[in-house]
Amino acid sequence: MIKNISSAQNPYIKTLIQLKDKSKNRKQSGLFLIEGLREINLALKSDYPIETLLFDPKLISQNQIENLVSNKAISIENIISINNAIYQKLAHRDTTEGIIGLAKSKDHGLNLLKFKSDTPLILVAEALEKPGNIGALLRTADAANIDAVIIANPKSDLYNPNCIRSSVGCVFTNQIGVGTTKEVIEYLKTNHYNIYCAALGSDSKPYYNQDFKKSTALIVGTESTGLTQEWLKNSTQNIIIPMQGKIDSMNVSVSAAILIFEAKRQRNFI
Repeated sequence: MIKNISSAQNPYIKTLIQLKDKSKNRKQSGLFLIEGLREINLALKSDYPIETLLFDPKLISQNQIENLVSNKAISIENIISINNAIYQKLAHRDTTEGIIGLAKSKDHGLNLLKFKSDTPLILVAEALEKPGNIGALLRTADAANIDAVIIANPKSDLYNPNCIRSSVGCVFTNQIGVGTTKEVIEYLKTNHYNIYCAALGSDSKPYYNQDFKKSTALIVGTESTGLTQEWLKNSTQNIIIPMQGKIDSMNVSVSAAILIFEAKRQRNFI
């Protein structure tokens, strides 16, 4: 039998609302919410355990839920029907499909990164604060099918609802590592990566003149302050995207896309 919860004051529902709203609760519990069929399917394909499914029968049919369960081996005992008032408290999006999953987060230690390629291509983003920017980077990384994304000195957690939303589920499809700037630099140097830091400066050279065919890490920072000196001192080469207009920088996800697809072009993958 599918369970039903009809009160927003239900202690379990209150716990889920806290998971949606507070990074601290997500980190302490190791749990987070996923909204939407596409995102839930991507999470399942990437081996994220789904503990519970909640659905609003006014927005999605019970048959659709049961089909998802039968195809993905989720226990029907962990399916809960909720009313629209509860769903709106749990949902993050204005336009939505009526389904939310409670999932377990993964360990993103650098030591867990594994590569099929002998010359991996990695994107490193340092200290990005906006979940939307992280999500956009992850979407770009998935589009280019790069080997990994590393978040250095994270200022927002990966399972923030806006990060999941803006990544259109690519937070699940990318291989992601997380560490301090010091840890990430040590990891890259130990594994013999060429480190290319996107930075404004007199020593920066145009990105299209660099060789990205070897093991490569492309490093991007915040739009307001750029990369820290620790990165700039440890780079193989600081690089720049020449501008032809009045401004000297672009959105970080746009800049990362330009660098990534140049690296893919050089590798004859596009």
